[in-house]
Amino acid sequence: MEPASKARCVADVRAVLGEGPVWVASEQSLYWVDIKGSRIFRLGPAGDVLEWPSPFRIGSLVPRRDGGFIAGTDQGFAEVDLDPLRFKLFDNAEADRPSNRFNDGKVDREGRFWAGSMDDDERLASGALYRLDPDRKWTRWQDGYGVTNGPAFSPDGRVMYHNDSARQLTYAFDLDKAGTPSNRRIFARSGEGDGYPDGMTVDVEGCLWIAFWDGWCVRRFSPAGERLLTLRLPVQQPTSCAFGGPALDRLYVTSARVGLSTAALDMQPCAGGLFVLETGTSGLAELPFAG
Repeated sequence: MEPASKARCVADVRAVLGEGPVWVASEQSLYWVDIKGSRIFRLGPAGDVLEWPSPFRIGSLVPRRDGGFIAGTDQGFAEVDLDPLRFKLFDNAEADRPSNRFNDGKVDREGRFWAGSMDDDERLASGALYRLDPDRKWTRWQDGYGVTNGPAFSPDGRVMYHNDSARQLTYAFDLDKAGTPSNRRIFARSGEGDGYPDGMTVDVEGCLWIAFWDGWCVRRFSPAGERLLTLRLPVQQPTSCAFGGPALDRLYVTSARVGLSTAALDMQPCAGGLFVLETGTSGLAELPFAG
């Protein structure tokens, strides 16, 4: 039997499509986005929640070394500053794919930003995986994804994990110091009743935590791909997770309301909220984007 988790909703923001949690240690705060609601959120150290509107849909948001954020959006890559509020698009890697938008993204152990794209209507396998370097040059590395999610990186940075949620597959790549991925292989395959592997993060032991859309849970996998633990959540559509808190021992989980019926929402009134779980382990300090 799966253990009951003590998940707490710490920000009942009712996001349409909450995604992209990232812990910013210098502020002791967690940031995340509502992709389809075009909003950015911040959970502060006192439990206060701030919200900003966005002029475009942001799939992921990561802090920059020199302040502010870099984002993957439905119009390409962008710089984002919140005080004062400023949005600046600087490159559209998918100008040739007008139905696509960027989805999940993370910074690797060398300060490069990796982000995946997807068909916004989820009909075409037109998603791809991109690397944005500190000099703002981007490279398209993998193509043909249904719904990209992740990535996440092993503690030493030499393994990159990435999901194709539509195919219920989690991939692992070897990643060299220059940021070249190779040897893509299936790390974990999900099946009927499991839900769809969504956003993810890695803990200090190198284990992978994956939020499962339509699975009501997050799951922990060993570096060998063995399923170790399932923690249930009170919402059907968890979307991503990130470790945070002063000791990086709290697992924050975003969620979504999109597509749920009135009856379903009555059963899960905190859908779209931000949750926190105590997992008995801790995460790794994330680097900012180096550019």
